[in-house]
Amino acid sequence: MTLPPGTPDLAVLDLLVSVADTGSLGAAARRHGMSQPAASMRISALERRMRLRLLDRGPTGSTLTDAGGAVVAAARTVLEAARSFNETVSALHSAAAPRLRIAASKTIADHRIPQWLAELRRLRPDIAVSLEVDNTAHVEAMVRAGDADLGFVEGPHPPPDLGGRVLGADELLLVVGPTHPWAGRTDPVTSGELAATPLLWREPGSGTRDTVWEILGAEGPPAPPAAELGSAIAIVAAARAGVAPAVLSTLVAAPELAAGALVRVALSDSVVLNRKFRVIWRRGTPPAGPAELLVRCATNT
Repeated sequence: MTLPPGTPDLAVLDLLVSVADTGSLGAAARRHGMSQPAASMRISALERRMRLRLLDRGPTGSTLTDAGGAVVAAARTVLEAARSFNETVSALHSAAAPRLRIAASKTIADHRIPQWLAELRRLRPDIAVSLEVDNTAHVEAMVRAGDADLGFVEGPHPPPDLGGRVLGADELLLVVGPTHPWAGRTDPVTSGELAATPLLWREPGSGTRDTVWEILGAEGPPAPPAAELGSAIAIVAAARAGVAPAVLSTLVAAPELAAGALVRVALSDSVVLNRKFRVIWRRGTPPAGPAELLVRCATNT
C-alpha cells in the first residue's frame, strides 16, 4: 500500500507539534533552527496541502484550531513511530558493527596499543574497540573468563592455560634519581647486590615484577621492597625523589633518562633483565576476524 499524494513530510509535522508545545511560531522556529518567516511559510504550505486551517495567528502567539489540534494529536503518534523506527535502525547498525574487546597491561596500553589501534582503524574503521587496562594477572583473568577477546601482557612465561604468541621483547633498565648514591657509580651492579637491595616494585600481578623477581630469585629471595606502587608513574616519581632504585621498562624510562630526571645504572654482564610482550587468547579459540587483524597489526608495527 502506497502513501496517498499530498502526505505531509515528518519535518513539517514535527514543526507543527513544536508550535503546539511552545505556543509560538517564533519559539518553534528557534527550536528547529530556522527563521520565523520560514516556519510560517512551511505551516502555511501544510495548511494548503491539507486544505485545513491549523493555526489561529495573533499578536500574542499562535493557537491551534480544532482541526489543528486533531492533526497534532495524530502527528504525535506518527512522530513517535518514526523515532521508534530510527532507534530500531540504529540498533541494527550497532549490532552489525564488528566489535573487539581487548585488555592490556599498563605499559603495553600506554606505549604500544595506541599505535596498533591506529593501524587497525586505518585498515578497518568500522571495527568498534573497547579496551580495559590492568596488570598482567588481571588481564589474563579477563581472557580466561571470556570478558576480553584478546589480552596483551608482559612477563617471563606464557600463561599455561591460554593460547598466545610472542610479539616482541622489552629491555628493563636499573635507574635511580640524580641524588641517589648510585647515580655517580661507575662499577656495575651485580645480580647478588641487586637482589639484596630494597627496590621500588610494582604490585603483585605485574608482569614487570614477576620478571624481575624471577631473575633476582636465582640469588635467593630478593630483599623486601622499599615500596610497592600501583603504577609506573608512581615508581618514576619515587625513583626521581631518590627513594630507592627501580627497574623500569625502556619504554617508560627513556623520556626520564633523556630529560636527566633519572640516571641509568650499569649492570654486570651476568644480569640480563628483559621480558616478552605477548598477545593471549582462550585456548581453542584462536583470533579470527577483527581479533586476527589486530594481532597482525601488533606483529607488523
